[in-house]
Amino acid sequence: MGVDGLLLLLYGFVAAVFGVSLPGLLNMTAVKISQQYGYRDAFTYICGALTVIFFQTYIAVFFSRLIDSSPAITEALHEIGLVIFTCLTVYFFFFAKRKEKKKSKEATLKRKNPYLQGLLLASINVFSIPFYVFLSITLATYDYPIFEQLCAILFSIGVVFGSGLMFYVYIYFFKKVTREDAFIIKNINYIIGSITAVISVIAVFKLLR
Repeated sequence: MGVDGLLLLLYGFVAAVFGVSLPGLLNMTAVKISQQYGYRDAFTYICGALTVIFFQTYIAVFFSRLIDSSPAITEALHEIGLVIFTCLTVYFFFFAKRKEKKKSKEATLKRKNPYLQGLLLASINVFSIPFYVFLSITLATYDYPIFEQLCAILFSIGVVFGSGLMFYVYIYFFKKVTREDAFIIKNINYIIGSITAVISVIAVFKLLR
């Protein structure tokens, strides 16, 4: 494995900690599931999300080999992400709350599979791929062997560990519900909708540059 492999594991961990530290779709949804259904469902959701995050990171390393010759790949990812997050913004602002009210009595009977929910939300969160593509290229310029298969896997594992840590930090932070937290939980759909709206605006600016 060597020193370079351990360093890439550490770099992946640190990058994920910083990348997931801000409120986002995945970590705020983890909070929501934890508050509504408990830690077991939240853990299952996190496992689903981390499964996709691992493969997204590994794919990002692969894309980083091609990105210099084909920058259109990154632009295409931004365009896909813009459409997805715009749809999510509309959903969380206008439909999610109504849907929750209608199904409040049936919540215990009809509950989404949290693992599949984690897989789905992480899959549509494609903005992490360009981030790790850029980071992979940067590490390669400093002669880290990130394009080697084992090193790419170690880097991806580091990202998984860092992401998992931040998911649990968010869940722990909201464990004891105060008045302020109760307001956040009550309006969490609007918070998630606002986050996706901000991401959509950023994507528009990047595409127009």
